[in-house]
Amino acid sequence: MAGFTQSQDLDWSRDGHDWPNSDASRFVRTRRILWHIQEMGDPHAPAIVLVHGTAASTHSFRDLMPRLAARFRVIAFDLPGHGFTEARDTQSLTPGGMADAISGLLRHLDIMPLAAAGHSAGAAVLIRMAQLGGVAPAQIFGLNAALEPIQGNALFQPLARVLFLNPLTPRLLAWRATLGGTDAMLRRATGSEIGTDGARCYARLFASRRHVRAALGMMAHWDLAPLQAALPSLDRELVLIAADDDPMVPASVSTRAAARARSATCIRFATGGHLLHEAEPDKIATLIEERCFSRASPESKDRRSA
Repeated sequence: MAGFTQSQDLDWSRDGHDWPNSDASRFVRTRRILWHIQEMGDPHAPAIVLVHGTAASTHSFRDLMPRLAARFRVIAFDLPGHGFTEARDTQSLTPGGMADAISGLLRHLDIMPLAAAGHSAGAAVLIRMAQLGGVAPAQIFGLNAALEPIQGNALFQPLARVLFLNPLTPRLLAWRATLGGTDAMLRRATGSEIGTDGARCYARLFASRRHVRAALGMMAHWDLAPLQAALPSLDRELVLIAADDDPMVPASVSTRAAARARSATCIRFATGGHLLHEAEPDKIATLIEERCFSRASPESKDRRSA
C-alpha cells in the first residue's frame, strides 16, 4: 500500500479524503461514543441499517450501499473503536454492549429501520439488539453470520483477552500490517476476491493501533451463549445468507440457526467466501430488495442460490 509505511491511528482529516463513499460520511456523538456514519438514498424511503463485522468498517459496504440506495435510505457506521468511530470503554465491545450502543445511536438519529443487514459478527449484534428489546427491524439479514463460537474458542478467547490486555499488542500487530501482503492474506483467510480498493482499506485499518485494539477487544469479550439461548424466541424474520466456500464461518452455522429460529430462511451461495457481500454486491442487493419488498413468507428453511 504505497504511501502508508508506518502504523498510526486513522485520522479523518488525513485518511478520509479517499475513503469509500466519503461524501456520505458525517460524525455523530452520543453519550460515550463519537460515531462515523454514512448515509445514502432518499431520506423518506424505507430505512435499512448495515452493520459490519469484527475488524472491518463502513468500507465493507462500499459497493452494496449505492446499490441499495436506489430503493432505501441506507445507514452504515463504524462499530465502537473500529475505523473512525471512537469509544471510551470496553463494555461497548460485547455483543450486548454493541447492541445497546447501536440502539442508542438509531434513537438519537430518530431512525426506525424496516430492515437491517449484518456481516459476520455484525449479524450477531443485530439479533442481540432485537432480543434485548432495542430497535428491532422487521427483517434481519445475516451475511455469513457468526452465530456460534469459533472452533477452538476455549483456547482462542483467553488468548485474545491476554493480547487485548497487553498494551504492546496493537502496536506490534499494526506495525506488522505495514509490511505488506494484505491482499494475499485476505484471499487466504476469507476466500473472497474483493479488489484493490477493498484491500487498500483493510491495510489501513490493520495498521491502526486503535482499530486493532477494538477488534481484539471484541473477540476477547464475545459471548454468544445468551444469543443462542434466546434464538428460538426471536420474533423477527431472519434471512441468513451464507457461502459454502467461506473458510471462516461454515455455512452450516447459518443452517443450524435457521432451523432453531422461529421465522428464518437460509440461502446458500456456492462461492463468494466470507466477504460475500463485497465480492457479489449486485447479487446481495437484489436478494435484500426482493425479500424486503415481498410479503411472501419464507418458502423453506434452507435453499441454495447460484
